[in-house]
Amino acid sequence: MAGTMANPDHGHALVESEPQNTTVKKKLGIGFWLSAAWLALIVLLAVLAPILPIKDPTETFRASQGGAGAKAGPSADHWFGTDENARDVFARTIHGARVSLTVGFAAVAIGMTIGGSLGMISGFFRGWFDRIFSFIFLVLLSFPALVLAILMTALLDRSLLVITIILGVLAIAPIGRLARAATIQFADREFVMAARAIGAKPWRILVRELLPNVLIPMAALGLLGMAVSIVAEGALAFLGLSVEGGAISWGKLINEGRGTRLLEDQPLIAFAPIVVLFLTVLALNYAGDKVREYFDVRELSI
Repeated sequence: MAGTMANPDHGHALVESEPQNTTVKKKLGIGFWLSAAWLALIVLLAVLAPILPIKDPTETFRASQGGAGAKAGPSADHWFGTDENARDVFARTIHGARVSLTVGFAAVAIGMTIGGSLGMISGFFRGWFDRIFSFIFLVLLSFPALVLAILMTALLDRSLLVITIILGVLAIAPIGRLARAATIQFADREFVMAARAIGAKPWRILVRELLPNVLIPMAALGLLGMAVSIVAEGALAFLGLSVEGGAISWGKLINEGRGTRLLEDQPLIAFAPIVVLFLTVLALNYAGDKVREYFDVRELSI
């Protein structure tokens, strides 16, 4: 009888000790969507800048200021004021996004196309492919990126295409190493082995089976790479080594407004592009981190 009485308590203890399902559904969060909204707004303004009802970024407005001087503070006609040449700072900031975003996006596109392809080939075929491409990545990573960019821009024509290619070359190695590590991680998975078993060709396995999985960590790194490329272009512009001619970028605007007298009289000449650049880079970094967390992209051994 005593044993019978003990059974209910024992069963009750077993029920209480069962593990509960504590799985939490992942969410990107409000911060990600705010970042995405800011990036979408900046891209839209950059694309539509030539047709938007804003001032001409190259036009001077001394006449509208009564000849009182070139610089002027914010007003109803000039939201961010005018610079030392009486040009509208708001319009120049919007148009500056065109060059900065183009450089950032195109540089990462080059890095993902070339570096991603070489990294996947290296990680899938291994052998001599892996030795050769890993050595190329190591050589590219051995040079200080900013020093190499300064050297190349000082020697070559500083057109938008050249600046983009230079920053794109610098993005090949980190993206390629990540693609290689991700390919190695997925190359021995069941779906790849099944594709091999049914006689799928290596290029089909690379494109149809591996690329969709490798693309996720590359996209997360690509967002961070865009932020780095935009900052790098700004650093080159600050040194007077960015896009030549009448092209406007955020870096060139910051460089133009860095003078002490200008900052004292009209700080928005420099701070308007600085704030927009900061928010854009912050949004890219935050969005990249959230994408990496959402898809559980762990630090890969490379």
